[in-house]
Amino acid sequence: MDGFAGSLDDSISAASTSDVQDRLSALELRVQQQEDEITVLKAALADVLRRLAISEDHVASVRKSAPSKGQPSLREAISMSCITNGSTGSRKTSHSSSVSVARKETLSSAAKSGTEKKKEKPPGQKEKKEESHSNDQSPQTQASPSPQPSSQTLQTHRQTQESKSSAPAKSIKKSLTAEKPHGAWESSDDSRNKLLRVASTSKLISKVAKNADKHKDVIVSQAKMSTREKNSQEGEYIKMFMRGRPITMFIPSDVENYDDIRTELPPEKLKLEWVYGYRGRDCRANVYLLPTGEIVYFIASVVVLFNYEERTQRHYLGHTDCVKCLAVHPDKIRIATGQLAGVDKDGRPLQPHVRVWDSVSLVTLQVIGLGTFERGVGCLDFSKADSGTHLCVIDDSNEHMLTVWDWQRKSKIAEIKTTNEVVLAVEFHPTDANTIITCGKSHIFFWTWSGNSLSRKQGIFGKYEKPKFVQCLAFLGNGDVLTGDSGGIILIWGKTTVEATPGKGPKGVYQISRQIKAHDGSVFTLCQMRNGMLLTGGGKDRKIILWDHDLNPEREIEVPDQYGTIRAVAEGKAEQFLVGTSRNFVLRGTFNDGFLVEVQGHTDELWGLASHPFKDLFLTCAQDRQVCMWNSVDHTLEWTRLLDEPGHCADFHPSGAVVAIGTHSGRWFVLDAETRDLVSIHTDGNEQLSVMRYSIDGTLLAVGSHDNFIYLYVVTENGRKYSRYGKCTGHSSYITHLDWSPDNKYIMSNSGDYEILYWDIPSGCKLIRNRSDCKDIDWTTYTCVLGFQVFGVWPEGSDGTDINALVRSHNRKVIAVADDFCKVHLFQYPCSKPKAPSHKYSAHSSHVTNVSFTHSDGHLISTGGKDMSIIQWKLVEKVTLPQNDIVIDIGATKVPTIPANENAVQSPAPLPQPFNEMNQNESVTGSSPASLESNLEQSAEASEEQSEEQSEGSSLDPAEPGYEEPSNETSEEHSESTVTEEQQDNSPVS
Repeated sequence: MDGFAGSLDDSISAASTSDVQDRLSALELRVQQQEDEITVLKAALADVLRRLAISEDHVASVRKSAPSKGQPSLREAISMSCITNGSTGSRKTSHSSSVSVARKETLSSAAKSGTEKKKEKPPGQKEKKEESHSNDQSPQTQASPSPQPSSQTLQTHRQTQESKSSAPAKSIKKSLTAEKPHGAWESSDDSRNKLLRVASTSKLISKVAKNADKHKDVIVSQAKMSTREKNSQEGEYIKMFMRGRPITMFIPSDVENYDDIRTELPPEKLKLEWVYGYRGRDCRANVYLLPTGEIVYFIASVVVLFNYEERTQRHYLGHTDCVKCLAVHPDKIRIATGQLAGVDKDGRPLQPHVRVWDSVSLVTLQVIGLGTFERGVGCLDFSKADSGTHLCVIDDSNEHMLTVWDWQRKSKIAEIKTTNEVVLAVEFHPTDANTIITCGKSHIFFWTWSGNSLSRKQGIFGKYEKPKFVQCLAFLGNGDVLTGDSGGIILIWGKTTVEATPGKGPKGVYQISRQIKAHDGSVFTLCQMRNGMLLTGGGKDRKIILWDHDLNPEREIEVPDQYGTIRAVAEGKAEQFLVGTSRNFVLRGTFNDGFLVEVQGHTDELWGLASHPFKDLFLTCAQDRQVCMWNSVDHTLEWTRLLDEPGHCADFHPSGAVVAIGTHSGRWFVLDAETRDLVSIHTDGNEQLSVMRYSIDGTLLAVGSHDNFIYLYVVTENGRKYSRYGKCTGHSSYITHLDWSPDNKYIMSNSGDYEILYWDIPSGCKLIRNRSDCKDIDWTTYTCVLGFQVFGVWPEGSDGTDINALVRSHNRKVIAVADDFCKVHLFQYPCSKPKAPSHKYSAHSSHVTNVSFTHSDGHLISTGGKDMSIIQWKLVEKVTLPQNDIVIDIGATKVPTIPANENAVQSPAPLPQPFNEMNQNESVTGSSPASLESNLEQSAEASEEQSEEQSEGSSLDPAEPGYEEPSNETSEEHSESTVTEEQQDNSPVS
């Protein structure tokens, strides 16, 4: 999904790896399907062996079972396991006499197991293999309080408990005729039916058990459960299964009736406020200055319009996956952006396409190419000779198809295969409307477009050395074509009428008239200026050279090494120019004054995130070894430091004086938060550190590692001195999350195999065996992804790796969740019911790796993995107003003339946005009454073409929902349109 093929060198495009990626994806799919088949076979074998055991032990079970005086209450059984019910039993079993009945329900996530999009985790972060479901481990065993309970009684009781259940009565009767000692397989009929549904059926088992009948004999596996634990787990608990592993969560004492708990959408919502970063590492020609004074560029699935003078941003949010290329219309107002293909959370493809939109109103004008492009859109260009009526596009398929569109009518006029080699650029000739030029690996093609046909003439290099890559194109005022190549050469191609030489085949209509040695290394970009002069940007030499009208070098300047090589050059205001670099910087500079950094970000996968305890600052660290301190008010970088190793996690000392950063090797650093000086270095193990967490008073530090241990340190001198206190030993997999109690006595931790463990720190970091004793402990922070207060955030069918991070707000009202499907979720806290509804937001184009609230809960920060983006969201209260009021408010927001347009959008908290934050349609923050009318007309047109772009109309259409459908997994109604699926989750405007 991510489409990040690694850093480009000066002579190759990331698109060349698309073949390999496709083949790898197909192989991964086959392996996953085979694993699913093996799992089903194992489960079937276990079922057979279980039946044999039942027939042998049935007589003994009946004798041992005491007569039942009443049927214990049953709770609806929902399974979250990615395999069929009948999963392996838990390692810690409650002394329970309740009967569990699995609800039979075919879920709509049947396609997920084979085609679900997976992220690339950093080393050590890979999910564990699915546990075998054979019969050799069935530790959780339960006996029925009555060997032959009344089927009719239980059926009636179940109907009251599960009013929405669709399970047939015969399965209930079947499961109760003889209760089995192997409680993990609760119903033979259910197991068999679920085996037929294969691994795609996903359910979560939630079970409430009470120890009211302790006098009754219960068969328990002694191998997995100590006598102490059997007799100590009192009270109610919830049990859910994830990949076949049971997770037990005890219900706190202050919950009188679990059934009375209601989980609703939180009143708070998120509004995208700022995007940190720029995608320059593997893209080109993607920075431009608009007449509004804004720089337009993209990162993740967001196109950013940044006014560097007023320090404001606007955002186009129409895309559903990585934006990869950008073209500006000759009128400098309309913009076309192309995206890669992706997959949604249910494995359905998100088709690559081009979106044409208005940079003033941020309204989508057209969506082009649904079902036409393969893999992604590589490059595109508006026509110039006919005032931008047409759009040419090259996709990322093997044949690199060239298509020409009348984009306003959304009609494809011509289509042809270009070459199997990489294509790096496509452009219309500025004066000859019938000429299109493409270039790439070892070629330049001149296309003649006539009607619906395209004919190709290959550029002949003749006596000139044929370059490995033709990197970029530009045009002189007389119509000659300029090309920059990987050898540092600029070639001038002039139109000629020379006939073909006999016996040598035809020559192209364009021939090389001149060669200029321009750069050491590659000529990566060419920029034709308004005054007719030329700017060129070099790769290896990092130089920007100004050429006069006769193509003689006039001025030059070198981009400093720390910014990387040049990826894009554009003309700025007056004598200024803009530069995008391979290290994801956007620079603004002149030949006299040098460069100013306008945009910067990380250059590799991003995981570490921490918010300052009382200032408007947050820190990020990534695999690029950079540690960055950001100011969330000014949206600026306070400082950056390069570590010796990639950083993976971080936490501020409560004093705010220092910050601890964990790395991939087991080493962790303590830096001064103001001076960025190194305060201390320590090492714990030799594996990746996954979490750093200070206690509330800053006297203790817990370090969670991939070696399955939690290391404890006593902290003194305001976070500047550390001494080892102890080590928590007991997890069977790597530590993923942990939290402290306010009194510093207890730690709650999660691990890679879905354990929830509790630790008594003053008693020597001992594991608390009686977990029910911890059910009422308060936690200073809540970042553990498993626990009674938060288990409702897990999506149905989850494999346990779908949620990367979770954080509770300081006011304890909401939970923010970062998932694998590019979404940030906002849930109500506590979230103690399965399939809880949430607000969900799209902006990232890769797995979201971390989330953190700022100290005042005014903002939420989220970090992307492969997309390397940092996104700042503003928390806004949901105001309930009628839809008509929204329309009036939108219409009341005036749009001034183009140069001052951004002021309208950046006015404090425009009212329309909180309502339409995730509108199914394109919403408009800041549009004039005139644009309202045109939007309404677009809405009417969109209704006629609803099958393909029902999200492209105005957000003002009262027939459309004013808000996204909450992500309540109980209803899985999906749009037929692949693109609009994502549109339901976000507005394209911020």
